[in-house]
Amino acid sequence: MKMNKTIATATVLLVATLFSCVPAKEFQALQDKNQKCEEERERFETENTGLNVKVTETNSKIQVLEKEVEQLKRDSATRVVDLIRLKEDNDRLNSRYAELQQVQESFVSGNQKETRRVLAQLQATQEELQIKEDALKELERKLNNRRKELDEAMAKFNVMKAELDERNARLIELEKILARKDSAVMALRRRVSDALFGFEGKGLSVKIQNGKVYVSLEEKLMFKSGSHVVDANGIAALKQLIPVLEQNKDINIMVEGHTDDVRFAGRGELLDNWDLSVKRATSIVRILLTNSKIAPDRITASGRSEYLPIDAAKTPEARQKNRRTEIILTPKLDELFDILDAN
Repeated sequence: MKMNKTIATATVLLVATLFSCVPAKEFQALQDKNQKCEEERERFETENTGLNVKVTETNSKIQVLEKEVEQLKRDSATRVVDLIRLKEDNDRLNSRYAELQQVQESFVSGNQKETRRVLAQLQATQEELQIKEDALKELERKLNNRRKELDEAMAKFNVMKAELDERNARLIELEKILARKDSAVMALRRRVSDALFGFEGKGLSVKIQNGKVYVSLEEKLMFKSGSHVVDANGIAALKQLIPVLEQNKDINIMVEGHTDDVRFAGRGELLDNWDLSVKRATSIVRILLTNSKIAPDRITASGRSEYLPIDAAKTPEARQKNRRTEIILTPKLDELFDILDAN
């Protein structure tokens, strides 16, 4: 609903604009917005590459943590075995101590030498018992520390795994959107080529560049020299393109006029090459919108004068290539922008 309201509002504004001269600042703003979309797309691809690197690094860290966790588990198992052995020794010593106490009691009235021997043995046993108890306490302390380290390692591992899962999910979602976008561009190129089949190679070409579909219209197909009135053949080509643009409502349309580098001295309402390129683009936009279902807010008309040539050579052949009008079809990336904003 939010997107429909935005489109409706933009439609009203652009319909009003189409019935008046478009200020140069608005043209520049539209050009900047288009450039920004290109930069955003490159940034998304860079971010996608960065996320892949981070995923690789995180996987390496997780492998290290998993090895540490396994070592801690092995150490803990060894400590448990030692603890059991010390407890058994403790029980054995306690039993021996009890036996010696009985022997002492039985010899209390007997030979004092034997009594001293038994007492010395009892003392030694007590000392040995104390040493074992101290060792047992130290082992228990170490075991508790190991368990704490293991718990901390597992907690850290779980956090990193959760972060990795979140990054992977985000990366997969971005890749799916980009794949859908690329697939849509390929399908759009086929539909456009099918619609303009009779004109390709006769002053018209269709190609994919930078994730967009470019329909390039040479001057000989569209205009007479120095004119911005579209010829009959050009009108026929545009009429065949209109149904494709009507059906693909999620495609933005940029119409760019281009001239050669021969200075246009100005004639009538046309002042220079800038003026000629803009008015040619505007003439094509009006034909696309006349009696069609294309929403005006999808279309931008702009002029590039001679400053974006196909061939920079100063030959008649190069200048002929440069005198063209391009219809640039760009899939909307609203879904991708929404995901990035949410993150």
